[in-house]
Amino acid sequence: MQKLTATDLMPLETYARERPAFRSKVIAHKKSRSVAVGPNTTWLFEDRLTIHYQVQEMLRAERIFEPEGIAEELHAYNPLIPDGRNWKVTLLVEFADPATRPQHLARLKGIEDRCYVQVADFSRVHAIADEDLERENEEKTSSVHFLRFELTEAMIGALRGGARLVMGIDHANYTHANEAIADNTRKALIADFA
Repeated sequence: MQKLTATDLMPLETYARERPAFRSKVIAHKKSRSVAVGPNTTWLFEDRLTIHYQVQEMLRAERIFEPEGIAEELHAYNPLIPDGRNWKVTLLVEFADPATRPQHLARLKGIEDRCYVQVADFSRVHAIADEDLERENEEKTSSVHFLRFELTEAMIGALRGGARLVMGIDHANYTHANEAIADNTRKALIADFA
């Protein structure tokens, strides 16, 4: 997928006008790119549109309009756009009760390294996690991680041919798999491959 450039972005004034429609479009788009793995994690498969939205929102929130600031945001977010042979995922670890959330996150240290995808009978592909910065400390893991899954050409070919796809987590305190990936999600994710 092509990376974003400054010319792809809307100026802040234009974005202020276009934001409601753009936001609705992205929310609808994300529905086919989100997968629940167990009761407390959601995997959001990023692509050029989801990252475009994220950059626009950061520019808006931080009131960034200088070329240097825009370039910094693009430098930070462009690595989250898939490269044609991989999936890039935002892992959301979700616990609704803020009082118990720290205890849950403490039990799930290392969860980001135990996420995997499996195509047919190929070996599991475990995530390469948080390449930009460490998101875990001595007490607990973060509730947000960035993952990359590198698939082989044979796996991609099998997926295109309709092979089974499983997304899972094999952490000692959180073992769940989703083998019922919706058809619209499969199509959207397969389209990420060059």
